[in-house]
Amino acid sequence: MESNEKEISDEETALDRVFDSSNNKGDEIDEEDEEEDENDDDDDEVEEEGDEEEEELPFRFFDDEDGDEYDYGSGPGVQSYEALAEKKRKALLDPSQRDSFTKKARQEDIPTEVMNEMMEAMMGYGFRRKSRKTKKRGRRKGSKSKVSPEITQMMGEATLHYAQGHYKEAISILCEVVRRAPHLSDPYHTLGLVHSALGNSKKAKQFYLIAAFTSRKDSPLWKSLFDWFIEQRSMSQASYCLDRAVKVDPGDISLKHRRASLYIELGDYQRAAESYEKIVELCPDNVESLMNAAKLYLKCGQSERSVDILAKYLKDHPSEANISVISLLAAVFMEINAHNNALELIENVQLVYYLGKELPLTLKIKAGICHVHLGNVEKAEILFSVLQRESASDHAKFVTEVAGAFVRFEHFELALKYYHILEENDVVGDARELGHLHLHIARCYFSLRERGQAIKYFYKALHTLEDNVDARLHLASLLLEDTKEEEAIVLLSPPENLDSVDPNSDEHEKWWNDAKIKLKLCQIYRAKEMIADFIEAILPSIHESLYCESLRQKYKARKRLRMSELLERIKKVDDQQADDIFRGIRPIVPPNDRVKASRARKLLQKKAALEKEKKALAKDAGVDVKSDDSDDELMQKEVRMPPLPNLLTDEEHYKLIIDLCKALASLQRYWEALEIINLTQKLAHNSLSVEKKQELQSLGAQISYNTTDPKNGFDCVRCIVQQRPHSISAWNCYYKVASRLAKGYSKHYKFQRHMRSKYNDCVPPIIISGHQFTVASHHQDAAREYLEAYKLLPENPLINLCVGTALINLALGFRLQNKHQCVAQGLAFLHNNLRLCEHSQEALYNIARAYHHVGLVTLAVLYYEKVLATREKDYPIPRLPNENADPAESQKSGYCDLRREAAYNLHLIYKKSGAVDLARQILKDHCTI
Repeated sequence: MESNEKEISDEETALDRVFDSSNNKGDEIDEEDEEEDENDDDDDEVEEEGDEEEEELPFRFFDDEDGDEYDYGSGPGVQSYEALAEKKRKALLDPSQRDSFTKKARQEDIPTEVMNEMMEAMMGYGFRRKSRKTKKRGRRKGSKSKVSPEITQMMGEATLHYAQGHYKEAISILCEVVRRAPHLSDPYHTLGLVHSALGNSKKAKQFYLIAAFTSRKDSPLWKSLFDWFIEQRSMSQASYCLDRAVKVDPGDISLKHRRASLYIELGDYQRAAESYEKIVELCPDNVESLMNAAKLYLKCGQSERSVDILAKYLKDHPSEANISVISLLAAVFMEINAHNNALELIENVQLVYYLGKELPLTLKIKAGICHVHLGNVEKAEILFSVLQRESASDHAKFVTEVAGAFVRFEHFELALKYYHILEENDVVGDARELGHLHLHIARCYFSLRERGQAIKYFYKALHTLEDNVDARLHLASLLLEDTKEEEAIVLLSPPENLDSVDPNSDEHEKWWNDAKIKLKLCQIYRAKEMIADFIEAILPSIHESLYCESLRQKYKARKRLRMSELLERIKKVDDQQADDIFRGIRPIVPPNDRVKASRARKLLQKKAALEKEKKALAKDAGVDVKSDDSDDELMQKEVRMPPLPNLLTDEEHYKLIIDLCKALASLQRYWEALEIINLTQKLAHNSLSVEKKQELQSLGAQISYNTTDPKNGFDCVRCIVQQRPHSISAWNCYYKVASRLAKGYSKHYKFQRHMRSKYNDCVPPIIISGHQFTVASHHQDAAREYLEAYKLLPENPLINLCVGTALINLALGFRLQNKHQCVAQGLAFLHNNLRLCEHSQEALYNIARAYHHVGLVTLAVLYYEKVLATREKDYPIPRLPNENADPAESQKSGYCDLRREAAYNLHLIYKKSGAVDLARQILKDHCTI
């Protein structure tokens, strides 16, 4: 064998000589063979509908090693043929040479009829006469070339060398045969055998293809090529070879069966049904093909066509009763909800085929099911009674169908009777089938509200069907109705040995990660106020779902096809290999995919040009360019299905988000709650209603106040104020967060300037600005802001208090010259506040504190004593919108009373003036616990 492989090394040079020196005789024979194919097809008088018009496909031979390409059917012989034809024309036109030419032609054994026809074609219309003979079909006599004895002898020698294993000698002789007679198929076929023996299957396949194209009538060769292409998953080439085999041997029914099977494998059920229907036209008694065609038409949605072909078969066979066809036709009627037609068909069959006999069991069951659909339960029970007499083990399928029909129409008691027949007879051998039987029984009991039996059979079903989510949910609902919350939690919780599950296996996609299971478990935790367990159960899923949704929106916004998608579209319509001799075969794909592939090719060419231009510019600039498709590939890997689909659109999921954020806030996990709120607002700003947005913003504002950095909640309170700019509670909420911001927070100052310029009559932002100046000890600026607010609301007690305190604080500065006037103005505003507050304890305390602050202790003592003589009732503590009262902040009675503060300040005045005993007595009377 090794010597043979060494000897084959000169094959490339031999093949070069063969194909370079080949003349056009192969083309002439190809044309004649094509004419023979057409005439033979006419003689057969069988036309294949749907077959595309055959095209002559040029083929090329590719070498495995260096990729040299050989053209078959061209060469220097073309010029010699033209010269010979011109010489013959001149001889026919010259009368002196006509006799010699005729004699020469006669010497070459050219038939007279052929010569006359040639002369008529060359001499013009005057020499041509209309033939009155009928045109004959088939090949003309003498048009087929004969193989010379020398070629036959060489073929025999090559075959002998092949049989003896002398492959070099065989290839050398076969190459010479191909050079002399390129129109013969036998040398190509033998070359294929030689290369197949050498183990070069690729080159053998190429020679087999040339042999098949040359012979055209070798059906087994086309069949073998079809099998080879099927193994290689080259469907277009396989379909082409199968079509050629069918044309060569149109009477071979097995080929048509294989073509229908190929269409089914490709998913083209329409053409598969048409192929089976053609088989039925050729073999009307082929019941299997008839039924396949009917099923495929039904699968394509052409129920009328399915009914027509089945009914036509029954009409053409009135004396024969094919139970399979009748049963299938009845099933088709039942599939399209034409139960009246199915029942009428079965009754006609009873009268025509089974008069005085008992109907087959399958037709009885179908008739009973039709009666159930039509509401005739009693008649159905009469027909189903045979299932109780017969052995259930032999008809388990029919018993299941009957029980399913009763379930669909909510006759659960009757369905249970047949399900129990299967259970009692133990006809279900497979464990999973037994689990499904128990599941059907449990659902029937669940529908009948028999909780005990339902729970029993649900547990039996889950023993074998652990991953059935619906069964677990139904069972959990029943356990909750029986107040068995702990048992329901155990049922829905992940298994304890979850750490042993391999993350790379399918175990991590088990039932405990299902969204319905998690939601049900969260409902139980929420009802039992198990906050920590509730958060642990649902927080990872919500985080993952929001992350996936953000990636999905980001990827969707790009609206670009990745390089891999474009290549996949092209690959879908191009299953030909680059070195294949097949050319021009249309792929078996829908037209829409061809259009997409064409667009993808153009887009790839455009991308390649742009990429080349970018690289050229980058090379000139000395910068590396990264492909844009790398980010797309990374994005596609990260985008995945969220654990909770429709998280941002479902009402139940929205309530779950709100409850989760409140639960996180109650456990002081503020950062996680704010992250979920901000992500939800960002991703669902177009889908959420106004009420839901306000609820989320209010919740975010409440949570942000309790965080160490309120910047995360600033956007929430800002939105609240924008929606209700004249609401005092909204501005209180805003200032409660803004007061804790760092000094110089730019967003706050920009927003405040914007609101003041937009709403000139809005007092809260002016007051907030004055408070901020007061905190920064800029009392002059604070007084200016408060006076601006006083112009808008002069009778507001708070504004009068703020103006008075700002003026008094300003009077204590060093730069002011008219301090006494400023103090008097400040005290005037405080007394105005006292008037507006109707001499309340707080207003008296503020005046006393002002007198004490500026050194007028005599007046301060007078007002402190008035405070001590006044009792103040308690007022509720102001809260944010939708803020719940915190039990930890509950105060004892008297938390609004200021007498203790007034007594302490009064004791300081007495102590400083030297009245120590009086100061001690004040503390003893009012500041002792």
